Amino acid sequence: MKLLVRDLAQVATPAGLDAPLRGASLADVDVVEDAFVLCEGDTIVSVGRMRELRRMGGDVLEVDGYGCCAIPGLVDCHTHAAFAGDRVEEFSLRAAGASYEELHARGGGILSTVRATRAADSESLLAAVERHRRWMLAHGTTTFESKSGYGLDRGTELASLRAVRDAGGIPTWLGAHAVPPEFDDADGYLDFVLADVLPAAAEIAEAADVFLERGAFDVAQARRYLEACREAGLALRIHGDQFSEMGAVGLAIELGASSIDHLEATGGEGVRALAASDVTAVVLPASALFLGRPMPPARALVDAGAAVALATDFNPGSAFCESLPIACSLAATQLKLSPAEALSACTVNAAHVLGRAERIGRIAPGYRADLVLLDAPDWRHLAYHLGGEIVDRVVLGGELR
Repeated sequence: MKLLVRDLAQVATPAGLDAPLRGASLADVDVVEDAFVLCEGDTIVSVGRMRELRRMGGDVLEVDGYGCCAIPGLVDCHTHAAFAGDRVEEFSLRAAGASYEELHARGGGILSTVRATRAADSESLLAAVERHRRWMLAHGTTTFESKSGYGLDRGTELASLRAVRDAGGIPTWLGAHAVPPEFDDADGYLDFVLADVLPAAAEIAEAADVFLERGAFDVAQARRYLEACREAGLALRIHGDQFSEMGAVGLAIELGASSIDHLEATGGEGVRALAASDVTAVVLPASALFLGRPMPPARALVDAGAAVALATDFNPGSAFCESLPIACSLAATQLKLSPAEALSACTVNAAHVLGRAERIGRIAPGYRADLVLLDAPDWRHLAYHLGGEIVDRVVLGGELR
């Protein structure tokens, strides 16, 4: 079956075939006016102007794109979708002045969600991830990564990874998210997870992540965890510089991590080091906004030549936001990125973080048929329309959703 999306006002896609895009190239977006996109099976086979469209035989499903713009399916390379319950009570406490770190120290924060997630059975956990996946898809996310990290025991961590995989996501093992209450210290907990959880987690997950931060894990502990995960065949990622600079940037570069994510506390030296490295900086403006934290230095990173990606950090505590269009709006208004830079950051560069940039993140022949039709006359409404119902329809793997 062929799928033809026709009479589009615009098709907008990151230019070229390279990944990741850096510096001025991040803003290079090809725009075709009065356009069509032809898909066969799950693959894009042709993109062009309507006047170039030739008559086709066989079964063709035609979709009227009049008044809409097509952009690549959005790629969310940093979420925490595998959780049960919520943290609305803590949200109220934070609104009254309590800090995220204070709540964490008092047994709230991550550990609050750990208790709720451990209490959920595997079926309930899968249902929760599938629900969150539907939310993301409604906002144009066709590819999502999700971490575990709200189990911190063997059974729940593995159930979380399976739930992400079975819901169509890309699983990352965040075994080093926090130290659960049954352990006295981080080193003892790492002894457990590396011996008892890593072998099974490595059969499901594609990458490993660690929260390198005050009250979580330090550089030595993060290095030990990540080196073991690399030996097990996992790609490496780091939650770093969210609240303080503790050496996360240097460790990410040293170990050749795919990305370092957050960076709200990163200074000029860290920016320059990332620009000279192959590590992608993943910025999460919804999290900074949600917690009232400084925004990550995305403009400085791009100007310095670093590879920059954009994600939601969707989670129940510090970024209860599944919308990449909102992240694009925040990137434009708070991070001072252009709409074009924001688009590339949450398509091709995010796909690069996940090791899939040769297949997703662009509208071009040979790429997977993941499209977002925006209910707008100009594709830049993706960032311009703050919180609006901008997504009209989604094509996922060649199927209209």
